[in-house]
Amino acid sequence: MQTDVSLKPYHTFGIEVEARLFTEFHSLEELQTLLPTLRTTPFLVCGGGSNMLFTRNFDGLLARNCILGIHEISRTEKEVILESGAGENWHQLVESCVAMGYGGLENLSLIPGCVGASPMQNIGAYGVEIKDVFEYLDAVEIATGEIKRFYAEDCAFGYRESIFKSELKNQYIICKVAFRLSLYPTVNTSYGIIEAELERLSVHVPTIKDVSQAVINIRKSKLPDPSQLGNAGSFFKNPVVPEAVLDKIRTSYEKVPSYPAGEGTVKLAAGWLIEQAGWKGKRFGAVGVHELQALVLVNYGGGTGKEVYDLSQGIIEDVQHKFGVTLEREVNIY
Repeated sequence: MQTDVSLKPYHTFGIEVEARLFTEFHSLEELQTLLPTLRTTPFLVCGGGSNMLFTRNFDGLLARNCILGIHEISRTEKEVILESGAGENWHQLVESCVAMGYGGLENLSLIPGCVGASPMQNIGAYGVEIKDVFEYLDAVEIATGEIKRFYAEDCAFGYRESIFKSELKNQYIICKVAFRLSLYPTVNTSYGIIEAELERLSVHVPTIKDVSQAVINIRKSKLPDPSQLGNAGSFFKNPVVPEAVLDKIRTSYEKVPSYPAGEGTVKLAAGWLIEQAGWKGKRFGAVGVHELQALVLVNYGGGTGKEVYDLSQGIIEDVQHKFGVTLEREVNIY
């Protein structure tokens, strides 16, 4: 275990902060030996650090989940159950599945982070969420050291939410995640931007490889590479609001994008709201809003977590004032 370790290499915002204690675990056995410390010390468990904003040094233990391994658990004529260690890189898992012809994850290509965060956040993009392909996860209960298997119905999946971000927060550490994938996949091109990219690529009968490449192209065109420009991807959730709120916004913005969300509600595009409020591309010293995607807050180099947080707070207050909509941060703040 190391002391006073810089966390700059371990989170995608690239902000210079330190953890009082730092360690990595590469197996279930190593994690078990770490549990007594976790029970008595403030701690964070991270993988790729792609959904974290540190506003100060962390006065505790940051434990990096490095459990690897990808295994086929079972298969039928139509499906395969694939199990992955929580420390595996998410995009590399997707690439492996696409190469093997396993369908279901291709719309989630190029999302930063590790596999263990995927069910915790119920990550999603372009019409697909983890809950759509999730089979189970194995997690260690910190208090007892026992391994528990969680199925989809146990996880309370919601929009970028799960039971591990609410009721069971900081009580379990995810070690393995299994996905049910199709051997005869039907591609999902329901998002118009994917269809447009496939058309640009002259692909008329797309495979999962084509869809994955289209998603990669789209993400690269809109989102900055964290290795080049510090960011955590989408900083805000797309807000779900009553239809009456949408109707009020439409009196001034007839073409506001919206999507049905059920029970008299609609989902609005947070990026659109931020852009209409005039924040897209604005820079404030070392931090700012990305010039191509208003959902992404960036660290140009040397920025602090507090500066990013204060920027996000200014955006929240301005969008609330202009549209009567309260944005919620998707990124975890520490």
